[in-house]
Amino acid sequence: MEPRQQGLLDKEPLKEVDEDLVSEVDLDNTMTEEEREDMENELIKLEEEITTLKQVLASKEKRHLELKQKLGITPLSELRQNFSRSWCDMQTSTAYKKTSETLSTAGQRTSAAFSNLGTAITRKFGDMRNSPSFKSFEEKVESTVSNIKSKVGGTGGAGSFEEVLSSAAHASAQDTPTNNITERSERSC
Repeated sequence: MEPRQQGLLDKEPLKEVDEDLVSEVDLDNTMTEEEREDMENELIKLEEEITTLKQVLASKEKRHLELKQKLGITPLSELRQNFSRSWCDMQTSTAYKKTSETLSTAGQRTSAAFSNLGTAITRKFGDMRNSPSFKSFEEKVESTVSNIKSKVGGTGGAGSFEEVLSSAAHASAQDTPTNNITERSERSC
C-alpha cells in the first residue's frame, strides 16, 4: 500500500486497494422476512403515534384559543405586549446603553463645538468692525450718503452706518419694480 494524500480531491486515481474496499460493501440490502415485518410494524405504530399527537396538539391549540378569548387577549394586544417586551429588552441591553451614551456625548460635543464656532464668528465680526479698513470704509459710506443727501435736498446730516444701511434697505424695498406683465395678464382672465 502506498500512502494516500488527504483532502477532498485526491490527485491520484483509485487503486486496487480502494476497489477492494468498495466490493466489501453489501449493496443488496438483504434482510430477512422477519426483520422486514418488524420494520413495517414499527412504521405503522409510528404513524399511529404521529396521528394521535396531531390530534392532541389540535385539541390543546383549541383550548389555548378558548382561554385567550375568555381572558380578552387579542392578537393585537399580544403584538403590543411582544413589542413592549422587545423594546424593554433592547433598552436594557448593553449595546443600547453604550450607543445611547455615545450619542449623548457626541451631541454634547457637537453643541459645544457650534457654541464655540458662534463665539468665534461673533468675535471675528467684532474685530473686523473695529479694524482700520472697516472704519475707513464706514467713513467713506457715510460721506457718500451725506453728499447724496445734500445734493438731493436732504437734511445733510450724516447718520451712523446702521442708519445708512437701514435707509438703503428701505429705499431698495420701495424701489422694487412690480411685475406689470403679470398684472396685465391677471386682469384679462
